[in-house]
Amino acid sequence: MTERPGRVVSDITVSVDGCSAGLGQTEERPFGDDGGDGSGAGLHAWMFDTPDENRAEIERLAAAKAFIMGRNMFGPVRGEWDRPWNGWWGEDPPFHAPVFVLTHHPREPQPMAGGTTFHFVTDGIASALAQARAAAGDGDVQIQGGATTVNQYLAAGLIEELRLHIAPVTLGAGTRLFEGVPPLRLEQVASRPASLVTHVTYRVLGFAPGAVPS
Repeated sequence: MTERPGRVVSDITVSVDGCSAGLGQTEERPFGDDGGDGSGAGLHAWMFDTPDENRAEIERLAAAKAFIMGRNMFGPVRGEWDRPWNGWWGEDPPFHAPVFVLTHHPREPQPMAGGTTFHFVTDGIASALAQARAAAGDGDVQIQGGATTVNQYLAAGLIEELRLHIAPVTLGAGTRLFEGVPPLRLEQVASRPASLVTHVTYRVLGFAPGAVPS
């Protein structure tokens, strides 16, 4: 597959039934009813239990020059920023690049160790993408998630490459990928099975005939 710089890509881990998290998400159980302790350990075991087997995918995940995520992925605080919260990842988050967090509530940028700065975007997904593109230069912009955020960008026709990491679990209900997204035309460009995951990469060709983007 020939890759060009400056693309908008998305990596997301989902269950076999298409969920990126279960119902009942809380601060103590950020992935909700995920079949375990709510930490997402089953979904993301491929990253943490078998990293050597999935080194190429993990490195590609971190290769973007700017990231976008929803506020729910950033943390459990809802409404106004009424307490300190700088993400789930400690003082040195794994992004090492600008991260644009979608929110309805203004907040000053939050610099972190290792080159990550969280920027809080209140005027929508197009603005967040424009800012991320400017920050990334000729590098890729990664739409991180969760599924609700990825769905918004898919529905707007703004993602060029979708990389699914399908974990061999089912959640039964939860936050589902493709919810509210018009039918898409996808080209499968890569797939690879591993012991705890199947990696599938699609080029997003556009909407199916008759589909109307959001």
